[in-house]
Amino acid sequence: MRKFLSAWLFVGLAPVIVNAQGTSGQVVGQDSSNHVITTAMPFLGITPDSRAAGMGDVGVATSADANSSYWNPGKLVFIDKGGMGFSTSYTPWLARIINDMKLLYLTGFYRIDRNQVVSAALKYFDMGDVQFRTDQNIENGRYNPREFAFDVTYSRLLTEHFGLGGSLRYARSNLTGAIPGYADAKAANTVAVDIGAFYTKQFESHNSSLSLGGSITNFGSKVTYTSPSSKDFIPVNLRLGGAFKTELDQLNSLTFALDFNKLMVPSNNTAQNKNHGTPLFSGVFGSFTDAPLSRELAEIKIATGVEYWYNNFFAARVGYFYEAKDEGNRKYLTAGMGIRYEMANRDVFGLDMAYMVPTVLGNNALAQTLRFTLFYVMPVKTAKQNDTPND
Repeated sequence: MRKFLSAWLFVGLAPVIVNAQGTSGQVVGQDSSNHVITTAMPFLGITPDSRAAGMGDVGVATSADANSSYWNPGKLVFIDKGGMGFSTSYTPWLARIINDMKLLYLTGFYRIDRNQVVSAALKYFDMGDVQFRTDQNIENGRYNPREFAFDVTYSRLLTEHFGLGGSLRYARSNLTGAIPGYADAKAANTVAVDIGAFYTKQFESHNSSLSLGGSITNFGSKVTYTSPSSKDFIPVNLRLGGAFKTELDQLNSLTFALDFNKLMVPSNNTAQNKNHGTPLFSGVFGSFTDAPLSRELAEIKIATGVEYWYNNFFAARVGYFYEAKDEGNRKYLTAGMGIRYEMANRDVFGLDMAYMVPTVLGNNALAQTLRFTLFYVMPVKTAKQNDTPND
């Protein structure tokens, strides 16, 4: 049963973590020269919104929007023009092969006052209808594997330029249901937390701003699909980055963003050695020193993007994502666009789209796939005098 689950995770989900083939044509898991880190519940690391997806999957320090809680809960409180808002995103999965796999993301936020914002989000991954078969290739029922995560977030403004935030998450992954013959299989459940910090500074003399952000996401207990003695890490991730925005004139602006990501999971947590017995804290914090320095540096993934806005109405985006060859070899270009329409009552409607083009031969679940995000934001209420943040 465990072999079946591992195979399903690789076929259905591994494109999130790895490019499915190495340059030699070997499956990555069969190539001893690769050091790909695999985890359970990789859907937690899929970019949910189209704005970030169009910029190469950057988001820890870009300007705040309704989807900020996923990237950095510390920046959510900096969302402007919004006292309450909602966003929904749709991402087809393996769209070039099948049409019944998809990722849905729904999030909403509410501003308590100038200093505090709360939000909630639901991430749902539907893997479509699966036909199960026995070792003798006999049909053994059908099931629709599904995974979801539900979050609640609190974001707090500590000074005029600095915010902190945290999220609490419950995640569940059910890959087999109650299919006969798989009595040893069960759904995996976990509780995890995110923490994030965000700093932004305006330079009025140069019509520009600089933002810095950092977050640790999915810090939670290990999970199992079978025996309690055989548990796997979930994708605990460290993300650091910055964004620089410059106003070219009253109508045009450019933002340049750069993120660095590292999975805080043991480096040898591969298909050959799952580190089932490694405790959570020692595995996570030891992930920075459990491999040679060159390999630790290679585990860092780089995402960069540029966003252009015209009159706060139309946006054009491009980005690039880089992952080392031996760590999965994901490399792809992204492009996107967006619109914002402010109505007479100052409510704002938005639409974002993103498209990805891999630059390395091999499979990528999101290759040449169009993704969409819709959102609606209601204006912020006038702040009271006693809502002024601390100096």
